[in-house]
Order: sequence, then C-alpha cells, then structure tokens
Amino acid sequence: MRTYHCFWLLFWAGQPHQSFLTPLSKRTSGFPEKEKVLVLSGNSRQDLHRSKRSWMWNQFFLLEEYTGTDYQYVGKLHSDQDKGDGSLKYILSGDGAGDLFIINENTGDIQATKRLDREEKPVYILRAQAINRRTGRPVEPESEFIIKIHDINDNEPMFTKDVYNASIPETSDVGTFVVQVTATDADDPTYGNSAKVVYSILQGQPYFSVESETGIIKTALLNMDRENREQYQVVIQAKDMGGQMGGLSGTTTVNITLTDVNDNPPRFPQSTYQFRAPESTPLDSPVGRIKANDADVDENAEIEYSITEGDGYDMFGITTDKDTQEGIITVKKALDFESKNLYILKVEATNTHVDPRFLYLGPFKDSATVRIQVEDVDEPPMFSRPAYIMEVKEDVPLNSVIGTVTAQDPDAAKNPVKYSVDRHTDMDRVFNINSGNGSIFTSKPLDRETLLWHNITVIAAEINNPKQSSRVPVFIKVLDVNDNAPEFAMFYETFVCENAKAEQLIQTLSAVDKDDSYNGHQFSFSLAPEAASSSNFTLQDNRDNTAGIFTRKTRYNRHETSTYFLPVVISDNDYPIQSSTETVTIRVCACDHRGKMLSCNAEALIHPTGLSTGALIAILLCIIILLVTVVLFAALRRQRKKEPLIISKEDIRDNIVSYNDEGGGEEDTQAFDIGTLRNPEAIDDNKLRRDIVPETLFLPRRTATARDNTDVRDFINQRLKENDTDPTAPPYDSLATYAYEGNGSVAESLSSLESVTTDGDQDYDYLSDWGPRFKKLADMYGSMDSDKDS
Repeated sequence: MRTYHCFWLLFWAGQPHQSFLTPLSKRTSGFPEKEKVLVLSGNSRQDLHRSKRSWMWNQFFLLEEYTGTDYQYVGKLHSDQDKGDGSLKYILSGDGAGDLFIINENTGDIQATKRLDREEKPVYILRAQAINRRTGRPVEPESEFIIKIHDINDNEPMFTKDVYNASIPETSDVGTFVVQVTATDADDPTYGNSAKVVYSILQGQPYFSVESETGIIKTALLNMDRENREQYQVVIQAKDMGGQMGGLSGTTTVNITLTDVNDNPPRFPQSTYQFRAPESTPLDSPVGRIKANDADVDENAEIEYSITEGDGYDMFGITTDKDTQEGIITVKKALDFESKNLYILKVEATNTHVDPRFLYLGPFKDSATVRIQVEDVDEPPMFSRPAYIMEVKEDVPLNSVIGTVTAQDPDAAKNPVKYSVDRHTDMDRVFNINSGNGSIFTSKPLDRETLLWHNITVIAAEINNPKQSSRVPVFIKVLDVNDNAPEFAMFYETFVCENAKAEQLIQTLSAVDKDDSYNGHQFSFSLAPEAASSSNFTLQDNRDNTAGIFTRKTRYNRHETSTYFLPVVISDNDYPIQSSTETVTIRVCACDHRGKMLSCNAEALIHPTGLSTGALIAILLCIIILLVTVVLFAALRRQRKKEPLIISKEDIRDNIVSYNDEGGGEEDTQAFDIGTLRNPEAIDDNKLRRDIVPETLFLPRRTATARDNTDVRDFINQRLKENDTDPTAPPYDSLATYAYEGNGSVAESLSSLESVTTDGDQDYDYLSDWGPRFKKLADMYGSMDSDKDS
C-alpha cells in the first residue's frame, strides 16, 4: 500500500501518551489540561484508527479575548519521523505565522502572542512542515491546518437606529401596529446564546407593548386622544443570552406621535356677537370677524361659515379666512341708518371634511347670533338721478332755463343744499345754475355745428357743511335749427370751348349744408335774377341735389370775353328757408375737334387734370438746354481772354505753369501768381478756374483760410486734400489736383524747378522732334546744353 501523509488533531481523553508528551515552555492556566497535538504521519489510512482517543482533522480551537499575561497556548505539531534527538526542525507559515502565531522549532508547540477577536477574524489558515536540520530537506510534505476562534459573549446588541420615529392615528384599537425595531449582535449565532436577542419595554407602559421575539411595538391602551397628549417616548431594550442574567443589552428610543382625526366638531365660544358699522361703510368692506374653535388640526379643523337666516340675509355676506379660519362679515348692499339701523343674523360654522366614523358624536357644526348696529354719519346730498340728460335748441335766447337738477340731504337734519357748476367741465362758462333751486340756464350763445354735446358737472353741497358735497354729470344736447344756408361742395372753375355747341353740358354742381336734416336735405338750384335773362349759359336743376350748367349759344370768342362769372342761387327746403348765392367761373378756351382744351387766354387756367407728363418733360428739357448754352458761352468767352505771362520787366514773379494737354508749351499755359499762394486771403472766391472748361456751373466753394506764413507745400497739400474729397471737383490736371506741374505726364516735366534734383545733365534734344510748338523750348534748352559743352 502507498503511504499517505496528513495532519492529525488528537484530543486525549486521559493523560497524554508518553510518546507524544513533550514539555511546554509556557502554559496557560486558563485552558484545559488536554493537549492538542497535530501529528505529521507517513502511515497508511489504516493506521489512523487508534484506540482510546477522538480526533478531528487538521483543526485547532482557541478562545477569543484572552486576557492573561503569558502567551496563549494553541497546540502542538509532531511528526512520526521525530526521534527526539533534535534532528528535525518545525516550520510554521500562513495567516499570522511568526507574528500572531509562533512555533517552537524543536518541540512543535504553537502559541498565540496577541489577544484574538473572533469578530475581526474567526479562522486562521496555516501551513506546517518538518525539515532535517542537517540537510534542510523536508521529511514530511507541507500540510495545511486551521485555527478556529471560539466565540465568547463580548458584544452587546446594537439597534439599527439610535432613534425611531413613528405615528399612528389617535383613538386606534388596542394591538395596532406602530413600528418594528431591530437589534443585531456581533457574536457568533451558531455557538451558544451569545447572539440570541430578546426585546422588552423599559418606558412607555401602559400605552404601548413590544413583542420579545420580533421587536414589534403595538398599542396597549384604548382611546388614546391626541387632544390630551400627542407625543410619546418609548424606550426598548434588547438583551442577548436569551434575556438571561449576565447577558449584555442595548437600548433605543422610539418617538411616537398621535395623528389627528376629525373627532371634534367646531364650537363657537359665545352664542352672540355684537358689531357696529357706519352707514357709509363701502361695499365689500369687513364689519367684523367671528371664529368657531375646533380642537382638531390641519384639514380636520377647516371651517366653512354661512349666514342661514336673519333680517340682514341679503345685506351682508360672510367669507372664511383660510389662514386663521375666521369668518369675515362684509357689506353686500349700501347701509342706510335712516331706513334700518339694526340687523340680526344667524351664522353657522361647519367642518368641510367630516369623518363618517365619528358621526355618532353628533353634528359637526355650530351656530351663533350676530347683531349689527348701523351708525348714523353725516352724508353728502344725494341727487334724484345718477345722471341728467337735457336738450336745448341752438337758437335759444340767453338766460333761458334748459332743465333742473335736484339733490337732498339724506340725513334726518335735512340741511339745505346749494348748487354750482364745476368750471373745470365748463371752461367757456356757456351754462350757469341757480344755486337755490338747481335750474340750469344758458349764459352764452349755442352753435350745434360747433359743438353738439356739452358735458358739465353739477356740485351739490350742504350750506352748513360745504365739505359734504356730491357731484352729478349733466349731458346737454344742442338741437339743430335751420340757420345755415347751403353752399357749393367745392370751388367750381371750369371752361367752355370756343367751338362749343348750344345746350352742351360743361359742369355739374353739388351742394352741402352744415345743418342737420331729419328727412334728408333737398336743395334747389337757379340762376340769380340778374343773370337769368342775359347770361350766355343756362342752369338745369336735376332734383337730386345736383344741377348742370349748359351752353346757350353755339360759339364763344375768348378774344372778346375770356371769362364768365355765373351767379347760382342755392336754397334748402327747411324752415325757415335758407339760401345763398355762389359764383361759378367759366373760362373760354381753344379746343380740338374732340373738345379737348388746347389753350386759354394769357391768364393761367388751373385745370383739375393739370399738365400732362409729356408737357412737363418738354419744359424741363428746354430749361436744361438753355442752361447748358449759357455755361458753354461763358466758358468760351473766358478762354479767349489772354493774360501775359509777365506784365513788365520789373514785375518778376515765380510762376507755376499748368498745361491743358501735354506738350502745349507757352501758348497753352496760364500763369499763377506765387504771391497768391503765399497770401490765400487775396484769392477771389467768385473767380472760377481758368485752366479748365467746366461742363456745368458749380457754386464757388469757400475753404478755410490759411495763416500768412503757411508754406506753399502745406497750402497745396491742403487744397489737394480738399479737392480730393470735393464731389464737385472734376479730375483735371490743374493746380488743385497736382502738387507740382508735370506729374503724371507722358512727356514728364518740362520745368527747370526740379532740375536741381537730378544727379546729371539732361538731354533736351528730343524737344526738336515735337514740332513747331516746342521749337522755342528746344532752342532755349539746346543752347544751354551747347554752352555747357563749350
């Protein structure tokens, strides 16, 4: 049979066998006398069955929380190869080996150096080996063994919460579940009763109880009333060891609140309430507050107030203040001390949320009586109407009465009243009022066509107390009378053709009337008597408020009579009849065969159609052509004028020459006085440029004058900048555009002013090739070259 190596943990019932007994360096008095031996063996399985001993494979057992001063003895390792001659050496490795657990390498005794806590680590796994000291080779295979920590009751029960909060409705039945508390014990629940917890109540009886096994708290008293006591504090104890003496315990606090139920009806603290209200109290204003008390809270205490009966049922109203649960009595109709000075009301308060479970307690409402005394105040006069509407004809004589307003003092004293007109509403003082009887009369003439309605305000005040006053609006409508004659709807000015035929319609007339007509206006038209027989025109009334003017003869001559004035009489049909005479102006004009006007006399005719677009364009073109002709003529005259370059031999001036075109020579130059550049005030602002031919005339542009000592270059640069930004300045080669003459020319500069800037002599022989115009220049500069050559 093959050999088998293993650890044996042997518990000897009696004295240890002599072959395994080895002395211990340190023993603990607190442990049993039985020695724990773990045997390293090479025998077969059959050798494991030994008589007179019990065994458990590869385990040591050790109690936690050792408090002795010596090392705690754990057990002993022993190999069957150990002959006791010290040739073997025992080695320990694994959890805590060498630190927490040490081994005697000669004897195999294992000891714990520190106090162990099962709650921190309940099991330690180690490995043991026996080696030969001389060779260092193992004589047994490495084997694993376990050290288990036996639990002791060193942890008290701990509740999951330090404080529990719970609530139940008031008047709950006995045995109603409240809350469950839970405590845990860190000790080993599989070893003894160290972790077996039972619950008990230390504080809170006789109101509550707790189940010892589950920790469920229940009610223990019937009809607990929130209104008597709302908060309860219960202390629960959890004890291990099954509650036996010597067990450890822990406590927790449970705060229990009774929640409200609507088990209390509202109740008025008094049966009658007294209030006073002045008769001038505005509508919807509060008169007083009442409140019914309710022992409940939140929505169970919400109350709705109502007026159920009384002689002031329609005079007053009541609402609920949601914040204070008070009933607010308000005025619904105006109070009048003289009419009624006492009102008696019955007010009822009712819970809005009623719990049917408590209806047996009675109706959840209450009622009270409210007496309201109306107080007399000095009231202003009261008009008989809220507003007055009056009518008056516009032709009424001055100081005519048009109506009357009436006001009385509503108080019992019946103080006399005086009337007046608020002048802010009648700035022109068209109306006045009798201060004693309130009759309104006119003080100025009325005109319906100017103002149809007059809105004034009348004030009524007590004579004894003018501060007590009231106002009323008075609307006065001005009625129309036929006091305006009809007139033309517009100014009529027409024409008649010289070749007109008889009975030809030349104009249709219409009229308007400022007066109002109930049945509509009916106008009649006729010629004035002085023109009815001698006029060259006739008038026909169309009976529809229009009339037509017709020619009476066949031809008209504008050279004989250019204008006719036709008087027309317009009348209305109202009473009294009003009429007016209007004049129609008729001009005689030349017309084509279709009757279209061509021309009239010298006096301009303002025709409604105006000038045509073609005629306006033709007139504008003529004006433009005329202006262009004038400008060109002035420019040509200005060009013909010649000024000598040098007036006399004594008058020697520096000249800046500008050329109209390249190579023009002296014939095309115009001189500029350099003194003018040095004295800008001497420039004639009205003088146009003489070196260009302007296409159009521009107004002379004034520029800021420079100082007398301004340098020429600065002056030219300033003028150059001004002309560059001037939209009316054309891009000509002129003094205004270039700083120095000749810049930009293909032929370059011909002036000797810039000769000093050249490094060498210049050749001007090319001037001879430019033609006769440059012959003089060629001779001048050519001779200079010849002089130099010589």
